Amino acid sequence: MSTRGRITAILGPTNTGKTHTAIQRMLNHRSGVIGLPLRLLAREVYDRIVAARGPSVVALVTGEERIIPDRVQYWVATTEAMPDIATDFVAIDEIQLCADPQRGHVFTDRLLHMRGTLETLFLGSGTMRPAIAALVPETQFERRERFSTLTWAGSKKLSRMPARSAIVGFSIDEVYAMAELIRRQKGGCAVVMGALSPRTRNAQVEMYQNGEVDYLVATDAIGMGLNLDIKHVAFSATHKFDGKRVRSLFPHEMGQIAGRAGRHTESGTFGVTGEAEPLDPGLIDALENHRFQPISRLIWRNGRLEFGSMDRLVESLEAAPVHELLIRGREADDVATLKILRDLPEIKDRVQGGKDVRLLWDVCRVPDFRGISAMEHATLLARIFGFLQDGHIPADWLARAIERIDRTAGDIDAISKRLAYIRTWTYVAQRTGWVADEKHWRGETRAVEDRLSDALHAALTQRFVDRRTSVLLRRLKQKESLVAEVNDKGEVTVEGEFAGRLEGFRFRPDQTASADEARMLSRASYDALKPEFHLRADRFYNAPDTEMDYTEQGGLMWGSQAVGKLVKGPDALHPGVEVFVDEEAGPEIADKVRRRAQHFIDRKIAALFEPLLTLQKDEALTGLARGFAFRMVESLGILSRDGIAAEVKELDQEARGALRKHGVRFGQFTIFLPALLKPAPTRLRLVLWSLHEGLSEFPESPPPGLVTIPHLPVVPDQVYALSGYRPAGERAIRIDMLERLADLLRAQDTRGGFEANPDMLSITGMTLEQFSGLMQGLGYSAERAERPKVKTSEPVAVIAAPEGEPSDAPLTEEESVLAAETRAKWEAEQAEKRAAEPVVEPEAVAQPDEAAQPEEVAAPEVEVYYTFKWAPKPRGNRRPQGERPQGDRPQGERRAPRRDGAPREGQARDGQARDGAAPAGDRPRGDAPQGERRDRQGKPGGKFGGPKKPGGKPAHQGPKTFSSRPEKKADPDSPFAILAQLKDKS
Repeated sequence: MSTRGRITAILGPTNTGKTHTAIQRMLNHRSGVIGLPLRLLAREVYDRIVAARGPSVVALVTGEERIIPDRVQYWVATTEAMPDIATDFVAIDEIQLCADPQRGHVFTDRLLHMRGTLETLFLGSGTMRPAIAALVPETQFERRERFSTLTWAGSKKLSRMPARSAIVGFSIDEVYAMAELIRRQKGGCAVVMGALSPRTRNAQVEMYQNGEVDYLVATDAIGMGLNLDIKHVAFSATHKFDGKRVRSLFPHEMGQIAGRAGRHTESGTFGVTGEAEPLDPGLIDALENHRFQPISRLIWRNGRLEFGSMDRLVESLEAAPVHELLIRGREADDVATLKILRDLPEIKDRVQGGKDVRLLWDVCRVPDFRGISAMEHATLLARIFGFLQDGHIPADWLARAIERIDRTAGDIDAISKRLAYIRTWTYVAQRTGWVADEKHWRGETRAVEDRLSDALHAALTQRFVDRRTSVLLRRLKQKESLVAEVNDKGEVTVEGEFAGRLEGFRFRPDQTASADEARMLSRASYDALKPEFHLRADRFYNAPDTEMDYTEQGGLMWGSQAVGKLVKGPDALHPGVEVFVDEEAGPEIADKVRRRAQHFIDRKIAALFEPLLTLQKDEALTGLARGFAFRMVESLGILSRDGIAAEVKELDQEARGALRKHGVRFGQFTIFLPALLKPAPTRLRLVLWSLHEGLSEFPESPPPGLVTIPHLPVVPDQVYALSGYRPAGERAIRIDMLERLADLLRAQDTRGGFEANPDMLSITGMTLEQFSGLMQGLGYSAERAERPKVKTSEPVAVIAAPEGEPSDAPLTEEESVLAAETRAKWEAEQAEKRAAEPVVEPEAVAQPDEAAQPEEVAAPEVEVYYTFKWAPKPRGNRRPQGERPQGDRPQGERRAPRRDGAPREGQARDGQARDGAAPAGDRPRGDAPQGERRDRQGKPGGKFGGPKKPGGKPAHQGPKTFSSRPEKKADPDSPFAILAQLKDKS
């Protein structure tokens, strides 16, 4: 190839990003080829370039896989499979493999002959610099330093191996033994070996990278091509079998493996474990600083082959090198196979010329993936050579061979052997012209390899990973190995015996075991539970709030498991958390659970008490308003008006308005935030108050949806208030419904007496008898009486708010007018019906005719009714309802309704108490909703019962009269009548 392009060698230790640099430089050119030492790494680089340029211009060529689109610009290949084509850019990774006894001759050939027309790049260890400088003198060198440090960590037992460690062994038996021990002690590990297929190896690596396991047991296959999140590398041995003999690891080989510890800028450590002896200080220094003896000899094999005969081909392959830095390596597998086939009589008879020799050499280069024996491998290749001389490998013969392999049942060894066999047929199917239907057989062999790879990954995972539990071996008094398990139900078993149950983050040991057995089982169980504690803590920390809850006694639950409890904090709205975590779990687990539980309760309070917290944080509130806001926060959003009447009276309209903007409602009996009366805030309010008061047993919140609940003398009134209720007699009524009832009572003649109307009974959801008890509890007297029942021909429908729902949407001004007119019309109709019915006096009943047949006279039905009057208990200067001193209401408090029709704060609506109204007995005279003047009996009219004149004076100055007449219809030109018409139309 041409050598006119620039040649650069980027050399340095591992963890320097050399491969990433090569990819970037290749993409800067129009075309390029990159050779990589492993099929696994080639696939990774291919995927990265496809992501940057698309699949239509990128080719992947390995011994077992070929993806070649029509318009190829960039080729990604294993070093052996690099295409001999002219491209602008050429890169060869891990160039130090020129010294490898088995594959070195391939890398040396690429070093000497592969060139890009514009740029050639060699990537590898700094030990190659003298050899490259001597063989390719025009090379420019770039030195790359490691991004992080590598430090010696000494010798560690497997049981004390830190997380994110890789343990390196050099035989399959050793790898399996260490993996089994780590599964028992650490919960599981991933396994990486060179014999695994790329798909299996990728799946195992992904399991480690995703954190499903924290340990990796591998051969020296991790030394190249795997970029893993490894913090520590431990050598279980310092020697290996290289296919010919057992030898000590070269320092640069150990450096390549140890260099996998640390990632980018994160430092790593290396050490030894098991039976491996500690390393010499000089070797440790070399590994830490990546200083090794330069490679003085490169493995070489003649690339100019002669195909005249089999003997001449062997002679050309065994030709001596011409440079002092180049040496012949040991006999490669393909040359050994060629010599075996050359001596077979059937091959001698079939090889007649150069074409047959070239074909035979191509067949000999099929890798011995099976590794059974050289003679058996040569026999298989002789069969393939015979088929190819006749044309193609027969489809039925190949199908039978693949069918025998396509079985996923069996243990790890059986699946591994089948996987090695199918890799042979995958390689054969990739050769051009060897099978008739290349596309079919390439897909078929690839599918079988994928199935076997997945089966091998599953078998490795099943054997070396236990995701549910961690099993430990412990030496006890009898020196027996105890295996402890935790199933998915939290049941802990040791050697199959039940030892206890894991509830949340606390272990409950079995109470039936003896003292000695309990100590032994507990020790094994807690060892098994260590990884389980971490797994549960991670799941709990990432669990959504919907999986957590608190009990009415302050407990914290994760599903059905108790994980902690609430404790008293600096104030009621900021409780603390005490978690239920065993000491054996460690402070890290306890702190993680505590932080998650605290986050949960803080967010729950912030969501349910948002209006109260907003009120607390409002810096615009000043003076009395700020002090009143503090009282509201201190009482968790509910204040009885009895105890703060003076403070309420001192609030001016500006202060009240500022508080009302936060939703504060000034009721006749209670000042509260309506949003905090819902079941969820009420339940949490009782828990927070009980914590702050230091109660040993917390009161439970009433069932949701009840307007009244029983009033139990043993329950303090403050508990009822915090629950959103006010005691009145034998029942306690919800405070928002009480304010609606007070709105109706305000329109009644409380001194002359009044009866309960259907609206009052509907609001409370009570019978008349129950209502009388409630009214007496509110300070009214109830006189029971009977009278003849008046029959009505038409039932009256009473529309009430749904039981259990606070009146958060009161009537608008328009709806109030419509309701009043409808009510007046109905009362007038009922009065006319009663007047039309004759009243029969008992003494006016005619005597029956003696001759007439006797008839029974039905006794008239009677009904019970109550007359209620205001009769509060004497307390100070308490005034009856309807009397108040002058100036009790601040001037200007009565205001016009808003433009949207809803009354302003402090104005009553139908069915809703007026904010700022005085308690019963202290109500200002004439405190009716604006726009509707009423007399003492609640009838519409002016100051003395009549309508007002346009000038504002009463219609007459005569004495007061109390008549039962229908309310006069509203002026059709008034705005309220217009609103009523609009309502009717809608």
